[in-house]
Amino acid sequence: MMIRRPAHPSLRPFVKELWALDHCDPVQCQSGEREHVLPTGNMHLAFRLSSSPLKTFSDSQDLEGRTLSLSVLGGIRSRYYIRDISAPSCSVGVVLQPGTASLLFGTPAEELSERHTSVEALWGRESVLVREQLLEASGAEQQLNRMEAILCSRLPATNGLHPVVADALVRFQAMESVESVVEYTGYSHRHFISLFRQALGITPKVYCRILRFQSLMKLLSENIQYPMADLAQIAGFSDQAHFSRSFKEMSGLTPSKFREIAPPSSHHVKLPPSSQT
Repeated sequence: MMIRRPAHPSLRPFVKELWALDHCDPVQCQSGEREHVLPTGNMHLAFRLSSSPLKTFSDSQDLEGRTLSLSVLGGIRSRYYIRDISAPSCSVGVVLQPGTASLLFGTPAEELSERHTSVEALWGRESVLVREQLLEASGAEQQLNRMEAILCSRLPATNGLHPVVADALVRFQAMESVESVVEYTGYSHRHFISLFRQALGITPKVYCRILRFQSLMKLLSENIQYPMADLAQIAGFSDQAHFSRSFKEMSGLTPSKFREIAPPSSHHVKLPPSSQT
């Protein structure tokens, strides 16, 4: 069961959403089961309250995998990663606003992007104490309350996001081009990219690519069965082959396979052990 809720108003400049996940029913788990986690354009902070740490795989042929920490920071990603979901798990986490990395972790966003980082490597012993506080909470709501209190104690009284970057994020959501946004700011192309990358950890071009991917997933998830050629045109691709290559690079799945699976959550695509993409 997943619980989501908006952050307290005082935290909203830094936190988009808090969540708690309880997936502790062994009956629902299958040995060797994995899922593709698709890019969202956001940074995620998560504390696992169950005994099994996060385990990821480099590709579908990777049998060993890589075992990570019980507390992880997932930086912004431009493509999918594969994680193990074969064991029961219980987690509490938050979806962070752009520009929060240096405030919460004292680290530039670009050093955290495209990877998972142990929170202990960033917060030291305090990350262990945070997890202990969450374990002591009785129920998901109290866990989320404690998570909010912990974040409030770490954040300064400033949102830390450069106004030009904040404005660019709004314009990119409206599908304005990078070139037009740079021209609007009056900054040089190099200066704008540097500001944006410091805040988000990725370039404006990659961020816009993720937004386009998000819109494609929304179209694929709708009941309207758009022909693939029409989807390619709507998304601005030169042809259907280019569209399919780009989608598979970011998700590990072809558009047709994604539509066939029709995942309940568009960013978490569960695959049985024998599934081939």
